[in-house]
Amino acid sequence: MSKISPSELDARRSVDDVFVIDIRPRENYQREHVEGSVNVPVYGDLRRGDTASLDEHLDRIPNDREVVTVCKAGIVAQKATAHLEARGYDATTLTGGYTGWRHYDENTVPYRLLSFLRKLVP
Repeated sequence: MSKISPSELDARRSVDDVFVIDIRPRENYQREHVEGSVNVPVYGDLRRGDTASLDEHLDRIPNDREVVTVCKAGIVAQKATAHLEARGYDATTLTGGYTGWRHYDENTVPYRLLSFLRKLVP
């Protein structure tokens, strides 16, 4: 299963035609989200192992470009990514989820430190 860092996603959004789905509950999405993302609020269902609710939204998810899944921390989004891959989608998980994105976007000290450490330890 492939993953993408917030900085990689940010760079790719301006160049490639990636489609970002945020699976968090609607209220969380409405408060803050990755700009241009689409809310597919199936977090609770996927957390319980129910993928049927994600299938109900497949008509909203294009199958001709990469799909990046986003949740709070990236763990439940991996379930969405795996399910989409099983359905034939080119799917990727945002590392760190929206929390990671927010730290990247705000250029926080923890994000800069983690980025530095990732460069040291491949």
